[in-house]
Order: sequence, then C-alpha cells, then structure tokens
Amino acid sequence: MRPDQARFTVATEPIDPDIDPDIDPGLAPGTDPGAGPPGGRGRGEPRRSRHGVLAVIAAGGAIGTGARYGAALLWPTATGSFPWTTLAVNVAGCLLIGVLLVTITEAWTAPVWVRPFLATGVLGGFTTFSTYCLDIERLVSAGRPGPALGYLAATVLAALAAVAAGTWTTRWFLARRAGTAMVRRTR
Repeated sequence: MRPDQARFTVATEPIDPDIDPDIDPGLAPGTDPGAGPPGGRGRGEPRRSRHGVLAVIAAGGAIGTGARYGAALLWPTATGSFPWTTLAVNVAGCLLIGVLLVTITEAWTAPVWVRPFLATGVLGGFTTFSTYCLDIERLVSAGRPGPALGYLAATVLAALAAVAAGTWTTRWFLARRAGTAMVRRTR
C-alpha cells in the first residue's frame, strides 16, 4: 500500500486524550480521524498542542528515574546476584500505581495534569522494564539461568499482585471512609 492510500482506523481500546498527544479531543467517538468534518477538525486546521502534557510527563519521568537511581545507589546489586532492588522498585511502583489510579478515578476529581505527571511520569519513570530485562540478561550471562527465570516470573507476578493489592486496599479504605461518614451523618 502506498502512503497516500493509507487509511486510519479508530482504536477499539479506551484512549485518554489527556495523555495521548496523537488523539484530537474534538474528534467524535467512532469517527475516522482522516475523514474531516463533521465531528472533528478538518484537514489543514491546526491541532491543539499537547506540549504541556508532554512536559509534565517528562518532569515526572525525571523525578521517577531519579528516585529509581537513588534506590540503586542505596541498595546496589552485585554483578551476577539477584536484582532485589529492581524487583522491589517495580513492585512498589505498581502498588502505588494501583493506589493512585483508584484515588484519582474514583475518589478525587484531579486536575488534568495529575494523572500524566504522577502515573505516566513519576511512577512510569520509577518502575523499569529496561533494567528488568538487563538484569535477566546479566543473570543468564553469569551462568544463572534458574534465578533469571525465577526473576522473570516473580517480577510479573509480584507486579500484578501489587497493582491488585493497591487497587483493592484503596477501594476498601474509600468504602470504609464513606461508611464512617454515613454513620456520622445519621447520628
């Protein structure tokens, strides 16, 4: 297919226009982005800038990666040993992502920059898939395929469990707080 024949398709998964700079927020759901009006901006019309969102993501990313680097300096991993620090950072970051996303989607109407700054920027920079992969490669290169495989599985399982625990615990606290507030109002 030639580039001038390319057709755009509408994504079927949920899209967050506050985070995805390629999505035009004026585009009606289910509308072909290349079709032009009605329901969206036409060809040649300027698109709203998303540089502010990208800036808060970058600022948050700098904070998150700095925190991860600090953790690596405080608890260094010796060559060929199990990367406990990276595992702990990834699990802690996933727990915080669960807490944060429930808080800002179910309990608090946050300003539009909070989610990209904290979730995508800070916690996305704090957690690390690249170091996780590098740690696996280092373990294998050091002749330790068993711990590498264990680390591969443990990180995924612990990260998923941490997100679930953060989500569940935050919802439990929010429900308990709402129940306490209801009791106080009925007295």
